[in-house]
Amino acid sequence: MEKLYYTIKEVSEITGLPPSTLRYWEKVFPELRPVRTSKGRRRYRKKDIEMVEKIKNLLHNQGYTIEGARKKLKKKTLIEEIIKELEEIKKILGG
Repeated sequence: MEKLYYTIKEVSEITGLPPSTLRYWEKVFPELRPVRTSKGRRRYRKKDIEMVEKIKNLLHNQGYTIEGARKKLKKKTLIEEIIKELEEIKKILGG
């Protein structure tokens, strides 16, 4: 059964990355922001785990540097936002 939230340990096991890498990536990739509990514990959602996998792919498989991966994710995020806005405009115009 799929959960709503995962601990950093669970995400580490799912992705094969050490918790220290996950914590570091949170600092350098603004797109990766797990929810924090009142006690400061990280709670990763499915979308956070998907972002970890994207970052891992860019760095480990595609050979990007951290800066290169940051730029790629930022550009992709911007494109996704533009597409979403265009779809909303299309709905408004009745298309």
